[in-house]
Formats: sequence, structure tokens, C-alpha cells
Amino acid sequence: MEKWAGYGDGEYKLRWWEGMNPELLALIFVRILPADEMVRTVPFVCKGWREAVAGPYCWADIDVEAWCRRVNRSDVIDSVVRRLVRRSRGSVRRLSAYLVGNSGFAFAAVSASFLNVLQIPMSDVTDQIVEKYAEFLSHLTVLDISYCLKITSTGIEILGRHCKTLVQLRRNMPPPDPCLDNNAVAKVDEDEAMAVANSMPKLEILELAYGRFSDRGLDAILTKCTALHVLDIRGCWNAKVEGNVEQKCDLLRSFRYPWEDEYEDQDYSTSEDGNNG
Repeated sequence: MEKWAGYGDGEYKLRWWEGMNPELLALIFVRILPADEMVRTVPFVCKGWREAVAGPYCWADIDVEAWCRRVNRSDVIDSVVRRLVRRSRGSVRRLSAYLVGNSGFAFAAVSASFLNVLQIPMSDVTDQIVEKYAEFLSHLTVLDISYCLKITSTGIEILGRHCKTLVQLRRNMPPPDPCLDNNAVAKVDEDEAMAVANSMPKLEILELAYGRFSDRGLDAILTKCTALHVLDIRGCWNAKVEGNVEQKCDLLRSFRYPWEDEYEDQDYSTSEDGNNG
């Protein structure tokens, strides 16, 4: 959108965005443009847009997960994460990325001191890096480390000890390989469930799909995470959910059993034409 304005004997085009406050421009950009497009196209429109994107106002919420999935290269992703976090000048509150490596995680932890939401599924971050930088993530309330295979129960417990305000954790894991021996798939491992129970008492929402814990680990979570009201353990087939454990699960506002199908929530009481059968 543009309009004409007279000046002396001549006329010039005055675009509606000229002179607009960079913070207002940033609010518009973040509502209508994905982060990668803001970086690739917006700076080339005009000086005002370039200044708005170069400043911190566009980067309080950094969501580049879709772009990361297309790129699928940890080194490139780490470079972009570092660049965008640097642009935020410490103002970033949410970082959502994919396939983040150790350098990207470390830089975000150190530079984003007020980070509330960290979503890094399928990342290559290791326990050693978590141990070194978790202390900088003390403001986290939401954490997604699903499919982060190099983070073990050790890393989870370290995060819990330092992220004392954490209320939501997603730690979904890949389904077992059907080619593996059935006994190996069924082996019980309580370590991650115990790490959650022992270090994250304020959790309200928890997803642990395809965990290998049994009712023992589940009971520890239900007993120690007293604020918990949403729990999803689909695929956790070692958990039988029996007796006292089942009673505790029934008290939750939302509970997904290990054997639940993701389509069971759908209402099939009506026929395809919308009329009751």
C-alpha cells in the first residue's frame, strides 16, 4: 500500500511503512511471516524493514523448526540459531528449532538468559553439554527434548535440578525398531522416569511416549510430581497401569494409556453425512 504526497514542484511516493516505529513493524512481521522469510526477504525491501529485522524486536519468539527440517544440517542450523539469538540481544523468550547441535544449544543457553520455552526435538545435544550449560536455563517453564537420543537420564536430572520452574516436559522417544529382538525391546529401564520424578516436582504437563519404565517409575512420577494433571505415556508398554497406580492415573485431568491409539479421541458416533447413525 502506498500513497502520493506533493512536495514543491514534484511528487514522490510515500510508503505507509516509512517512519514507522521498528517495534511496531516487528509486531507485524512476526504475526505474518515465518522466521526464515524475515531473514531472507524482508531486509531487501527498504531501509526501515532492514532495521526492524536487524534489531531485537523480531526475535523474542524464534521458531525455525520448519526451516530446520528442510535444511536438515546441524552445522547450518547451529549457525542460524546463534545468529538469531544474537539479534535478540538477550530478549528471546522462546526458541523452537530442530536438529540443534552442542554449539547452538550452548550459545542459546548463555545468551538467552530469560528463555522460557525451549523446544529442540531430534537434536544432537549431549549430556556433557547439558551439564555445562543447564545452570543458564533457570527460567525455563516449557522444555521439549523429544527424540534427543544423546540426552540420557543423567541430562534429564541435571535439567530438572537447574530448571526449578519447569511445568511442561515433552520427552517422547521413537517407537522401537520392529526388527529388534522382542526381549531387547521389552527391557525395563526406570532411569528416565526416576530422573523426572526426583528433579521435576512442579510438572503439570508431561509426555513420555515410548518410554521403557514400568509401573514402578510411573508411580514415582505420580507420587512426587504432585501438580501433574496431564500425562501421556502412549507406547510405554512396560507400564501395566494396575492397582494403586491406575487409581492415581484416574485422578488426572487427562491421561493417555500406553495402548491408546492416537485416533481414539475422534468421535465416530455420527455417520459421514453428519447425521447420527
